Amino acid sequence: MDIEGGVPPAPVNEVKDSLPWVEKYRPSSLDELIAHEEIIQTLNKLIESNKLPHLMFHGPPGTGKTSTIIACAKKMYGKNYQSMCLELNASDDRGIDVVREQIKDFAGTKNMTSMFSAGGKGGGVKLVILDEADAMTSDAQSALRRVIEKYTSNTRFCMICNYVNKIMPALQSRCTKFRFAPLRAEQIESRLQHVIDAEGINVTPDGKAAVLALAGGDLRRVLNLLQSANVAYPVVNEEVIYLTAGAAVPVVITKIFHSMLNDGFDAAYETIQKATYDFGYALVDINTSLSLKVAQTEFPDEVTTYLIDKLSNIEHRLSRGVSEKLQMGALVGAFIVARDMMNKK
Repeated sequence: MDIEGGVPPAPVNEVKDSLPWVEKYRPSSLDELIAHEEIIQTLNKLIESNKLPHLMFHGPPGTGKTSTIIACAKKMYGKNYQSMCLELNASDDRGIDVVREQIKDFAGTKNMTSMFSAGGKGGGVKLVILDEADAMTSDAQSALRRVIEKYTSNTRFCMICNYVNKIMPALQSRCTKFRFAPLRAEQIESRLQHVIDAEGINVTPDGKAAVLALAGGDLRRVLNLLQSANVAYPVVNEEVIYLTAGAAVPVVITKIFHSMLNDGFDAAYETIQKATYDFGYALVDINTSLSLKVAQTEFPDEVTTYLIDKLSNIEHRLSRGVSEKLQMGALVGAFIVARDMMNKK
């Protein structure tokens, strides 16, 4: 109990254990990053030579964009990281007022710790990190363009986004752009195994394979999925992973795929309907999984093209709120037409 009778702060280890694994295992240095070696090598050279430009990191979510710039900031500023760096999530702080007030105030004030940045690697400049920058309004982006120009002498900006086309060209031209590609399975596997060992998770080989299959190059998704499965179940296997993710189990998708290629309309329709009722799968997830099966199967080129086109149209219509029953019929119909195309050959 502290002097005022309040609850004492939790120990550091206890606080760390309560963190989401995405934060708990976030790399703290550039050496701990598991991918994008060329980007990291370039950033290291820029930091060492005190020539860091304005940056723009773009690419799919969960590929290490935020972790990379935070690791850069810690390398540049060391223990002064908090005072030398302003982090904003532009999906929340997205209006012009943020640019005019928070960013402009931070960039426009001299900081006495700038001259004491870690080994001079910060070059005496501060750093503004704008995460989810593609969510900024057009007015905010226009205002930011002028702020970047005005305070270049003592501030560097790093914009992080998933869709670079949503950033105005005038801002893009002021930044050095780095694209972060989806992570490869072998890159994710090394970090996944590290977390499994550190947390003592009882995971089966097929469970680990299922996590990697659902990763989609997104390490954040992997860690969140693994943590959720570990909390809910004592043993993490393939079934547990797919249940936790709400994704269609491969065995069920294979059964639907075979029904589509061999059964009549009514039987194939009933097979899909049964999967949606018995397992609670959304038709859009079944449609996506079938698209992958089509891409992996050696159909004639015109059949593959036809099916992918039809499946993509169905997914688009489902995203617009069209009746699932109608689209279920369209899905079965697409495969029946594809079968006729193959039979005519």
